Amino acid sequence: MTESQTIAPRVTVAICTWNRSALLRKTLEQLTHLRPVNGCEWELIVVDNNSTDDTPQIVSEFTSRLPIRALREPSPGKSNAANLAVREATGEYILWTDDDVLVDPDWMQAYVTAFRSFPAADVFGGLVNPWFEGTPPRWLMDGFKCVESVYAALDLQRPGGAADYYPVGANMAIKRAAHLRHPFNPRIGPQPGSNIRGEEWLLVRDLRNEGSDVIWVPDAKVKHFIPRARQTEAYLRDWFHGHGELLAKLEAKKGVGTLLGRPLWLWRQWLGHGLRARIGRLMLPAEQWLRSFALSETAWGHLSNYQRDVPLR
Repeated sequence: MTESQTIAPRVTVAICTWNRSALLRKTLEQLTHLRPVNGCEWELIVVDNNSTDDTPQIVSEFTSRLPIRALREPSPGKSNAANLAVREATGEYILWTDDDVLVDPDWMQAYVTAFRSFPAADVFGGLVNPWFEGTPPRWLMDGFKCVESVYAALDLQRPGGAADYYPVGANMAIKRAAHLRHPFNPRIGPQPGSNIRGEEWLLVRDLRNEGSDVIWVPDAKVKHFIPRARQTEAYLRDWFHGHGELLAKLEAKKGVGTLLGRPLWLWRQWLGHGLRARIGRLMLPAEQWLRSFALSETAWGHLSNYQRDVPLR
């Protein structure tokens, strides 16, 4: 084993937070249970994106228990907060998680092992299990596989190596050097007045186009909180509308039949799958009608924001 394989890289764990101090306390408490990684120095950056609750006090409670640095990003938007974390990080790798996530005690060890095994890779991601508040509706549990991306749930159930998948921000690691080349797009991601998600997807897409490998790390495990307020059709509708809006900003369809200036295939997807979802609630398994629900609502978000130019790159 070479010297570079025995010396663990310095790691920055990064969390962006906004007005979720009660959940953040649980996240930080769980991080105190991380098992030490031999030779690995690490820091924890928590970026407060203009919280108005007691987030600063919660963070200060952990300064003696975690190698924590508290930062504040005044510009609203998770991507702005994440870009500040990247600029301030001192680690060679940045491990991303959220303020509503519980990491496994061996979470960091799993990533450091992957960094040593794949030193040329830029992107890594691990398993995300749902952590439901209360008992979810039966339809959601039965059809969860169709909508798991909405809840940042991820389990590839296959071994490591370069993979054709996209990790999620609840459990993801990226080399800081790659982050500096490709920052998060501040127009995308959770922010006031916008339902558009996909900031991590866009960043990883750009790195893939550059030739970066993406490594699946099954032993890097976390649980992601899903509150009751998100266990509803209304929440799913808003999420898929936002996804459709993102697609509208990314795609420019030329040379296709149109109706009211929008592609016919989008109208068909909205109407056809919308009818199938409505009727399917009465007779189809949840997995089937939820798939149509997702396609129809995404199409409506796309239709509502359709444009022929491509403002996002």
